[in-house]
Amino acid sequence: MAYYRLRRVETYAMDLFLAGKTVIVTGGTKGIGRAIVDAFADEGAIVAFCARNAAEVAQAETDLRDKGAQAFGTALDVADPGALRSWVDTTAKARGGIDMVVANASALAVADDDASWAACFQVDLMGTVNLCRAAVPHMENSTVKSLVALSSVSGREASFSSGPYGSVKSAIISYMAGLALSLANKGIRANTVSPGHTYIEGGTWQEHERDNPELFSHAMALNPTGRMGKAEEVAAGVVFLSSPRASRISGTNLVIDGAMTRGIQF
Repeated sequence: MAYYRLRRVETYAMDLFLAGKTVIVTGGTKGIGRAIVDAFADEGAIVAFCARNAAEVAQAETDLRDKGAQAFGTALDVADPGALRSWVDTTAKARGGIDMVVANASALAVADDDASWAACFQVDLMGTVNLCRAAVPHMENSTVKSLVALSSVSGREASFSSGPYGSVKSAIISYMAGLALSLANKGIRANTVSPGHTYIEGGTWQEHERDNPELFSHAMALNPTGRMGKAEEVAAGVVFLSSPRASRISGTNLVIDGAMTRGIQF
């Protein structure tokens, strides 16, 4: 008979050093974006976020402030470069600069038609490009200097969404890797986070569960954990990667998919 001596395991909270730091997040009122906003707020960061729906922006801002967060919401469409730059500039002026950027907004357009290709290009790709372009000049005096863009496992391997959505998500990974190299001498880190299937109340997979059960069952079968991910699980990775704790991580694509994808990252 084997005998095991149980040892008490101490747990420690990891300080991510984000208190008082300013982060800007696009698409911050729903799903993964809202979870990211909440997670930064929980770490004491000052959070500026945007989304298209003014009423949802106002409600999210109220909810966050009721919890004691320093949160500032703005209604805008990231496909409008002028509005996006104005928001970034205004935020930087009000906060004395920008420490972290999270490009999360997505058109979520999967259909192989001209409208979907245009939407993915303008919102997902150019929304990321224009956000980073606008923010980088305001990060000069920061001690954090992090850019994170949300990609997807659809940008890493072929799937049913390999049309406009998957193609643009692949481009985002490439773009951010290029920024990591070109901005390294300025101390600016650039990374991507690629979530796998993420189940969100009111989100795409809940809709498929209701309206397209065959696709939903197929997707569930691809998850070796037997479940889809949660928005909070993705947000945790984004916040850590943005923080000074990840100061040596740049040019990487963090896959958060519960071992769903099979490709080996070298």
